[in-house]
Amino acid sequence: MLKATLRSFLAHKGRLALSALAVVLSVAFVAGSLIFSDTVARTFDRLFASTSADVTVEPKKDLKSGAPSGAVRTVPAALRDRVAKVDGVAAAHADVSVPYVVVVDRHDRSVGPTSGAPTIATSWYVTRRSPVKLTSGHAPHGAGEALLDADTAGKRHVRIGDTLRVQAQPGSFPVRVVGIATFTTTNPGSALVFLDPAVAGRELLGSADRATGISVDAAPGVTDRELERRVGEAIGPGPYDLKTADERAKSAAADLGGFLDVIKWVMLGFAGIAVLVGVFLIVNTFSMLIAQRTRELGLLRALGADRRQVRRSVLTEAVLLGVTGSTLGLAAGIGLAFGLIRLMGAFGMNLKATEMVIGWGTPVAAYAVGVGVTFVAAYLPARRAAGVSPMAALADAEVAGVGKPLKARAITGTLVGAAGAAALAGCATASRTGSAASFLGLGVVLTLVATVIGGPLLVRPVIRVLGGAFPALFGPVGRMSQRNALRNPRRTGATAAALMVGLALVGGMSVASASMSASFDRQIDKTLGADFTVQNANFMPFTREITDRVRGTEGVRLVVRQRFAPVAVRLPDGRRVTTTAAGYDSRLDQVAHVTCAAGNTAAALADGGLGMDSAFARDHGVRLGSTVTVGFPGGRTARMTVGALTDQDGSGGFGTQGGLFLGIAAVEKYVPGGQDAALYVDKAPGTGADALRARLERNLKPYPQVQVRDQADYKKLVHDQIAVLLYLVYALLGLAIVIAVLGVVNTLALSVVERTREIGLLRAIGLGRRQLRRMIRLESVVIAVFGAVLGLGLGLVWGVCVQRVLALQGMTALAIPWGTIVAVVVGSAVVGIVAALLPALRASRMNVLAAIAHE
Repeated sequence: MLKATLRSFLAHKGRLALSALAVVLSVAFVAGSLIFSDTVARTFDRLFASTSADVTVEPKKDLKSGAPSGAVRTVPAALRDRVAKVDGVAAAHADVSVPYVVVVDRHDRSVGPTSGAPTIATSWYVTRRSPVKLTSGHAPHGAGEALLDADTAGKRHVRIGDTLRVQAQPGSFPVRVVGIATFTTTNPGSALVFLDPAVAGRELLGSADRATGISVDAAPGVTDRELERRVGEAIGPGPYDLKTADERAKSAAADLGGFLDVIKWVMLGFAGIAVLVGVFLIVNTFSMLIAQRTRELGLLRALGADRRQVRRSVLTEAVLLGVTGSTLGLAAGIGLAFGLIRLMGAFGMNLKATEMVIGWGTPVAAYAVGVGVTFVAAYLPARRAAGVSPMAALADAEVAGVGKPLKARAITGTLVGAAGAAALAGCATASRTGSAASFLGLGVVLTLVATVIGGPLLVRPVIRVLGGAFPALFGPVGRMSQRNALRNPRRTGATAAALMVGLALVGGMSVASASMSASFDRQIDKTLGADFTVQNANFMPFTREITDRVRGTEGVRLVVRQRFAPVAVRLPDGRRVTTTAAGYDSRLDQVAHVTCAAGNTAAALADGGLGMDSAFARDHGVRLGSTVTVGFPGGRTARMTVGALTDQDGSGGFGTQGGLFLGIAAVEKYVPGGQDAALYVDKAPGTGADALRARLERNLKPYPQVQVRDQADYKKLVHDQIAVLLYLVYALLGLAIVIAVLGVVNTLALSVVERTREIGLLRAIGLGRRQLRRMIRLESVVIAVFGAVLGLGLGLVWGVCVQRVLALQGMTALAIPWGTIVAVVVGSAVVGIVAALLPALRASRMNVLAAIAHE
């Protein structure tokens, strides 16, 4: 049996190649994502471990904010002198390091990275752990001198002697580049500007008495943990966090983990799609191979092979396929990881491909996925093979189960579909986002399973409609192509299911993204009353100089500032919610149309006032006039009275959990040193919008990080952000279509082999080569369009349910992108034509007499 199995596998290796390719793709994405994330993590672990001081004293981070306030947390610079006197301290340095500054050249062009990585201005001093070394020029001395990292200098063509302008929170100041520093470790992609420590605090923080942290080096023989204890005792309790080198490295790695998780889960999403679609392909391939080997399997049974041996033989072939595909997929995954490492280098993160990490878990995961998928997918065909009787060796019988009625599928599919429909109905009627999302996830899984199970039941009624015009348009060839697609509903359903999965995903996400765009458009039209909005390109805060420039522009009547602050709100139901509050100037109503369910914005923006989303307030027992305790960074707290409950058509009213907003004076009081995140600008009477825009852009030319946007620009910005998610879905769709095309090619190729004698007879009675190719192409088109119809129908239902979940967050508009739907259907027909090219060509080249004699 083993010899027979190996010979059978080698005899059909061409037919199995396309199935193996599906395994290769899925394994490649799994292995590539693991190798890449492990390599990045190991690289940065080494970076953090080699550059962290033995002990670091930093400001306590008591609140995390989703939207940055622009304020820099600091410690007294004099703390360095106290720490330096501690027994066991070899050296102590007051650090000044400020992220997200802006550096521009003399042409007002940013010299920072374009990848989203920050530009960091920091104080210059050299230790054995310095991540850079001075390679040309000299160290900065006094005000007006700076070093620039070599990578940034090379990309932006900055040379020693050039003048740059640094925009920090206290204001802008010019510097002359007096030296170039080169990274001795991995460059994380940031741009670094180094200043003289004597002036860094004054220029970057507004005071020479402040620092962002204290770095401490241990004397020989003193452990980091012991030094941390001694320093903690010396400085006493206070708003400080003390961390050893290991703790700081782990903290930095944890912060990086969010970025790595995004990449890992995106790639694993591709792997999941490849696995799911590959399962259908493998099931279909093995089912058809077994159908063609009915006589061979019957002979094995007649010679004494029992059911278990036949089943084991088929599963052995599947395992061999899985091992081969996994091995090739692992190699492809290494290549994919290498490509990602090079791609990150193009974005400024210089990883070394020679330090690629391939942990033991990567090959284990690769072979578990590859072998597991093929084994599971081949199990059902293997059971069918075991059911072949010895009498099948004497007759041209089909595999047991292929011709059976679809009653079991009908019952199972109906039950699962009913459960899925009930879950989706629960999603549509739920009143809480969490429960609606749970119902949605369950409904999506169940309806997908039900459609896969019940797909063969829909083949005959749907394909009779889709191919109904074929006889009239193409005559007998069209009628035969339609009947070929109807011949085996199980096979047609399984082939179409691979395409259906991808198109259901794209249909659902297209509806969701179109609905989000329409909801935001409605929200912007309804709430944004300002003529222009001034914002940073990446929504980071900007310096006060920009606000002053906007206010000083001729033709500006009103400027309303927006500023964010991290807060923790103690609510009447006992919960403490950490979120972000927005601060506004008192004349917010003149640039925004805020709909209040109770109270008004004037009361919310008054001293001691607070605004809140009405749904959030209702969930937590807050009423108009309720008093809540609001905590700010640094342990500051305030008792505030709810003066407005808003009822906005947007996420939380103001884009954050709870929709909290208050007067900007309170933000300035409790979060000093913050920066504005946006400016809402109204033109003066008699000033044209185009004229004011031109003046604003001219005045803001020295600040390339900010843009002037009107309502149309703002809508486009939102659409572009939503499109990023949609592009990811389209990429997933592309992968699914590639594998689905392989499935259609495989099915048609095996079908041609299966129908060799039939094709020979058709050719003998006058069917031309062109007619034969057309027949196979039409069969492929109707199968592909059938999969598209099922997928898009399912996707539209999912999309509507996703919109109901979004509606609970205020995004109430439902939009169906009919243009996308029609384009996908047309594209599916094209996919069917492309998939049929090779099988049709092969069929048309058959020798007629040899085909008739084929058994």
